[in-house]
Amino acid sequence: MSTNVDLNNRPEPDQVLVDIANYVCDYDINSIEAYDTARNCLMDTLGCGILALSFPECTKLLGPLVEGTTVPNGARVPGTHHKLDPIKAAWDIGCIIRWLDFNDTWLAAEWGHPSDNLGAILGVADYLSQVRVNKGQDPLIMRDVLTAMIKAHEIQGVLALENSFNRVGLCHVLLVRVASTAVVTKLMGGSKRQIIDALSQAWLDGSSLRTYRHAPNAGPRKSWAAGDATSRAVRLADLTLKGEIGYPSVLTTPTWGFYDVAFKGKNFKLSQDYGSYVMENILFKISFPAEFHSQTAAEAAVKLHPIVKDRLSDIKSIKIKTHESAIRIISKVGPLNNPADRDHCLQYMIAVPLAFGNLTAEHYEDEFHHSNPIIDALREKMMVEEEPRYTTEYLESEKRSIANSLQVFFKDGSVTDEIEINYPVGHRRRREEGIPLLEEKFMTNLLTVFTKDRCKAIYDLCKDQEKLENTRVNDFMDLFIP
Repeated sequence: MSTNVDLNNRPEPDQVLVDIANYVCDYDINSIEAYDTARNCLMDTLGCGILALSFPECTKLLGPLVEGTTVPNGARVPGTHHKLDPIKAAWDIGCIIRWLDFNDTWLAAEWGHPSDNLGAILGVADYLSQVRVNKGQDPLIMRDVLTAMIKAHEIQGVLALENSFNRVGLCHVLLVRVASTAVVTKLMGGSKRQIIDALSQAWLDGSSLRTYRHAPNAGPRKSWAAGDATSRAVRLADLTLKGEIGYPSVLTTPTWGFYDVAFKGKNFKLSQDYGSYVMENILFKISFPAEFHSQTAAEAAVKLHPIVKDRLSDIKSIKIKTHESAIRIISKVGPLNNPADRDHCLQYMIAVPLAFGNLTAEHYEDEFHHSNPIIDALREKMMVEEEPRYTTEYLESEKRSIANSLQVFFKDGSVTDEIEINYPVGHRRRREEGIPLLEEKFMTNLLTVFTKDRCKAIYDLCKDQEKLENTRVNDFMDLFIP
């Protein structure tokens, strides 16, 4: 027999797929902290989506692909009147969540925003609940949503701990697609085997490039890429439940598998089992709608504002100490061409609060930028250097700091104190300080769309853990129709 042939014995599924499916199907979440944090995460994530509806560049992308389309039991998009099929609903919800770069963050070898998965989870859960109610069956409840959130966070976050997709040029939304695929296949009634098959499809898709996140090509695709990933997850789950087969060695097969094609021939390194670690340690963006590596830098700039605001023209230089990841992803000079370019520029996100005392989504818009030349003047005076301790502590599992420091030097030789902040207000170490601010942020965002009475009803429900968990998903979504 010729030896120049492929052996066509179908292999057992890759262990990575099996481990995720086992976790989704068999692991019971018993952490009170995880469910409490998931509730806060739900509030914050939906609030970020509601706020994004104030920006026409976001809202123009929402709604049915064919205008006038009606969908029986269509999933709702919070803050709008859209009722969509769950695939487009996942796209829209994911888009509004991520548009302003204001939802949660996970930082490790890979970066990302695990609450992006809510697009798929909420779109599917709302659709399924309405179908069940119309059939006289019990709908899903919000505890099901929180459980799916915890598990999606965990899948995305654990895969990110020691596997750097950015270093091979791939975008972290791949992990959103993988995590969403796993949990929504389960929500839709999939078996463990079907979850494995659907996951293989998610890995087969590969990943988008990070090009749209970095100079000189940064642009608004980074604001809808996660919505695209959640949408694809729902589609892959649907295809699998219709009988599409899986591809068991999608990661490991020589030459054609993900490891060889997209990951430089390396296998994933998984240093801990799946549990509830990621949700418990998630980072909330509370103070600023800004790429997370800059959060402590912007906070330091706010502290310096009262000292420098009347001396901006006298500034000689601004010294910034930061960690390696911030330098690699958001430190850049030269023209900034659009809002998405600006909210991924460390220097811009320091210059604005240094000059104006705050940093909001409106500060990235063209009109504000072009009307305030002081921003670019300050950027030109900035010197960025890596502080090795910041880089080390950024990666330490017991710290996970995101440190930055600022110091301003004036032409007359005077200098400010060096303002160093190691942990942003959204860090687990600052939960006691941060949660009241997160709740205030949630209410402020709700008020951009809803009446005061509706805002109070939503807020009161979301504050009550037991009542929220037992609320039917379709009833919860009813509250978010303007």
